[in-house]
Amino acid sequence: MMSITCHNLEFARRGLEFLAYGSSSNASLERISVKDCAKGMLRTVNGGYKGRKLWCCRRDIGPCRVFSTNTPEVLVNARPPPVLDLNHESRSPASLTNLFEVVAEDLQTLNKNLQSIVGAENPVLMSAAEQIFGAGGKRTRPALVFLVSRATAEIIGFRELTKEHRRLAEIIEMIHTASLIHDDVLDESDMRRGKETVHQLYGTRVAVLAGDFMFAQSSWYLANLENLEVIKLISQVIKDFASGEIKQASSLFDCDVQLDEYLLKSYYKTASLIAASTKGAAIFSGVDSEISEQMYQYGKNFGLSFQVVDDILDFTQSAEDLGKPSASDLAKGNLTAPVIFALEKETKLRDIIESEFCESGSLEKAVDIIESCGGIDKARELAKSKAELALENLQCLPLSSFRFSLEEMVKNNLERIR
Repeated sequence: MMSITCHNLEFARRGLEFLAYGSSSNASLERISVKDCAKGMLRTVNGGYKGRKLWCCRRDIGPCRVFSTNTPEVLVNARPPPVLDLNHESRSPASLTNLFEVVAEDLQTLNKNLQSIVGAENPVLMSAAEQIFGAGGKRTRPALVFLVSRATAEIIGFRELTKEHRRLAEIIEMIHTASLIHDDVLDESDMRRGKETVHQLYGTRVAVLAGDFMFAQSSWYLANLENLEVIKLISQVIKDFASGEIKQASSLFDCDVQLDEYLLKSYYKTASLIAASTKGAAIFSGVDSEISEQMYQYGKNFGLSFQVVDDILDFTQSAEDLGKPSASDLAKGNLTAPVIFALEKETKLRDIIESEFCESGSLEKAVDIIESCGGIDKARELAKSKAELALENLQCLPLSSFRFSLEEMVKNNLERIR
C-alpha cells in the first residue's frame, strides 16, 4: 500500500480560513479549505477529487495518511478510534442540524414524502401524525439511513441513493413514530418534547388507530421493497417493540432486575430499530455481508448508548428540558441503568422502591441516593463503553464526510451527559 504520513495538522475551530499541510516526503505545501477538512473531505495531494492518491484531514485526529486507490486498504483507517474521555473538559458539541447537513436534501425529500404517504388516506390520521412529526424530532433514524447509505455506496462507487434507500428511511420513520404514539398511550404520558401527546389531544382510540395505521402502512411499503433479508430484518423490529414493552411491564418496581435484562429491554425498545436501519441501508448499497454486519453492530451499540444517556437525563435534566417530569421512569417503576447500579451499593434504596413511593418525598429521597452513591456515574461509563464499540464498528468505512457525521453523532450523544 502506498502511503505518506502527514504531520502537524492543526487549526482552530473558528476564525481560520485555510491551513497548510506537510508530509514526510517533503511534498510542497498546499492551501486547503478548513470547511473541507471539517467535513473529512477526500482529496488528491495535487488538488481535485479524482486522483489516485487521497488524503483526509479530520479535525478530531492529528496525523493522516495518503492512500493509493488501487488497494482495498483505503477502507482501513489510519488510526484506531480515539478513546472517549468523559472527564476531560467538554468540547463544543456539533448540533445535529450541522451533522445532518451532508444529507439535508435527502431529509427534505423524506419530509415531503412522509406527508403524502401518511395523509393520503385519512386527514385525521395525518393531523395526529403531524403532532408528533412536528414535536421537535430531529429525524435521527432516517438521517442514519441516509448517512450509512451514502458512506457504504462510496465503497462500490455509487454516487446517488437508490429508491430503496429512500423508501427504507421513510419506513423507519413511520415505524418509529408509530411506536412513540403507542408508547405514550401505554405510559399515559401527556407530554412529549414539550407538546401534548396524540392521545391527550385526540383520545386514546385515535392514537391507537394512528399508530396501527402507520405500522400497517410501513409494513406494506416494506413488502414492496421485495428484499427478503430487509423484510425479515425490519419485521423483527416490530416484534422487538412488543417484546420490550412486555419485559418492561412485567418488571416494574422489581429490584432484582439485572443489567443484562435492562440492556436487552433497551435493545428491544430502542437499539433494534437503529441497528436494522443501518444494516438495511448497507444491504441496499450492495456491500458485502461483513460490512453490513458492522453497520448493524454500529446501530446496536449507538442505540444502546443513546438509551443509557436518555435514562441518565431522566435524573439530571429539569422537567422543562426533558419535556416531561424528571425521574418519571423511576416513579412508574421502570428501573434503568442508574437505579440498577445504585441498588448494588445502597440497600435502603430497595425498600423505598418496593414501597412504590407511597410516602411523601420518597421519590426525591430515592433520586438523592442514586446520585450520591454513584449510580449515574456508573451509567455514564456504560454509555461511554457502548459508544466506543460503535466507533470501532465504523472502521470498515472509507473516510468521508458521511463517516465523520456518523462518528460525531456518537460523540454528540455523550456530550448530553457531561
